[in-house]
Amino acid sequence: MLMNYLDIKPEVAKALKEGRAVVALESTIISHGMPYPRNVETALKVEEIIRENGAMPATIAILNGRLKVGLTREEIETLGSGKNVIKTSRRDIPFIIANKADGATTVASTMIIAALAGVKVFATGGIGGVHRGAQETFDISADLQELAHTNVAVICAGAKSILDIGLTLEYLETQGVPVVGFGTNELPAFYTRKSGFLVDYRVDSADMVATALKAKWDLGLNGGMVIANPIPEQYEMDYDAITNAITSALKELKEKGIKGKESTPFLLGKVKEITGGASLDSNIELVYNNAKVGAQIAVELAKLG
Repeated sequence: MLMNYLDIKPEVAKALKEGRAVVALESTIISHGMPYPRNVETALKVEEIIRENGAMPATIAILNGRLKVGLTREEIETLGSGKNVIKTSRRDIPFIIANKADGATTVASTMIIAALAGVKVFATGGIGGVHRGAQETFDISADLQELAHTNVAVICAGAKSILDIGLTLEYLETQGVPVVGFGTNELPAFYTRKSGFLVDYRVDSADMVATALKAKWDLGLNGGMVIANPIPEQYEMDYDAITNAITSALKELKEKGIKGKESTPFLLGKVKEITGGASLDSNIELVYNNAKVGAQIAVELAKLG
């Protein structure tokens, strides 16, 4: 029944069959996270970085109602330039399929489709989480529930700094999701290397992450793992500058009454505008860095069988 909905790119299917390393990539970052054509250039460069580090890239999306694991250059171009691409989380998947529509996958939906295809490692920018003021709005990203239940490791630059990072960590702890710092004791906050919050475990090598992942899933401890990989120091933004930009963006978000899945694209867009585009440059560099580490972890996991 699964093949009635799922298309796996032949080179990705071959890599999976042979037990080689595969890294999933989301597509919301292409359609909703960056301007065209820089979004397409970034997506193609991320795939190149993954190949250079010994793994097979598998960018995930829904096109014409089909779940796609691995995209062609033309399909990435369609996502990057298309105006009718729907931001797609768990709840949206059945309707995107039923309407034969195009959907760009979030962290949650990318994890779901990756797991269906047998891909265990996923590299992205930053995870969603508990939004500021969630004690009143209950605005909590579906990414967190997916991390609680779906067996995919997520390599990211921590939680997006527009979120309530403390509450996000509390939620993940309640759900039993390990938050691992890759070479750091402190959770990175997307644009910055520090957040003021400690991770559960610090791990300094890809093979140790892979060993822990294998043990987790061998024991039936279902759910993902957050591998928080700090943005390279030379691309880190000034903490005060980014904090002020986020505060201003959040104020405008509240004034305009923007909620739900429109919140994150709006906030990231406003932060980019306020910082004169510097936040976009940082965003791209941290994605490249996560792709590299994700490929290294996938290679080590594949060695363990």
